Amino acid sequence: MALEASKFRQAIVENTLRSCQLFMGLPATDIAAIASFVVSKNLDKGDYLFREGDRSEGFYIVQKGAINVHRVSAAGKEQIIHLFRPIESFAEAALATEVGYPADARATESAMVLLLPKSDFIELLRKRPELALRMLGSMSQHLRVLVGLLDDLMLKDMETRMANWLLKRCPRPLANAPATLQLDRTKRVLAAEMGTTSETLSRTLAKFRDKNLLRVKGNTITVTKPRGLQKLLQQNLGEL
Repeated sequence: MALEASKFRQAIVENTLRSCQLFMGLPATDIAAIASFVVSKNLDKGDYLFREGDRSEGFYIVQKGAINVHRVSAAGKEQIIHLFRPIESFAEAALATEVGYPADARATESAMVLLLPKSDFIELLRKRPELALRMLGSMSQHLRVLVGLLDDLMLKDMETRMANWLLKRCPRPLANAPATLQLDRTKRVLAAEMGTTSETLSRTLAKFRDKNLLRVKGNTITVTKPRGLQKLLQQNLGEL
C-alpha cells in the first residue's frame, strides 16, 4: 500500500514537471531523474516559503495554490513582483549565485510547491548542458515581467496604470466589442502589484465605470469599450 502511494506521488510530481514550461518536451528518463530528488512542501495561507536574504536551497515550481514574490521597502511598503500559479517556476537565479534569495515568497492561499535542490540540479546540468539554455530562457521571461512592472510603475497616475493593465489583457487587435477579463487574484493583491491601495484601485475602477468604459461583477471585469479605454490612455500619456 505504501509502495503504491509512493508511486502515485511520484507520478503526480512527474506530471507537474512535464507540464512546466522549463521541462516541457524532456524525455521521460530525464523527468524521472529530476522527480527523484524533488522535495514537496506544503504551505498554509500566509506561510513564508523564504525571506529576502535567506540562504538559497534551490528553485521552485508551484504545484497547487499561489505564491506571492515581493520586496518590502525600508518604509515597510510591500511591492509585489509576481504572483506565481500552478506549473510556473521561480527563483531559478538562486542556482547561479551564492547570495540569498533577493525577495520574499509567501503563500496567498493553501499551496504546494516543488523544491528542486540546488546541488542536485546543478549536478544534472553538468550532465545535460542543454537544460542550462532552458534555465536562461526562463530567467529571461522573469526579466521581461520585471521590465513590464517597472514600465507600469513609471506611468504618471493610477488611472493611467489601470488603463494600461486592462488593455494589455484585452484581445488584439482591439475591437469595439466588449472584452471580458477574469481576475485570477484578489483586488487587494492586484492593488499591491500596481503599487497602490485597494481603496485607490476601487475608486479608479469606479471612474472607468462612470465613464461607461467597464463593468465589474465579482472577479469579472468587462471592458465595454476597449478602443475608448485606449483613447483615454493615449490622452493621459500625452500629458506626461
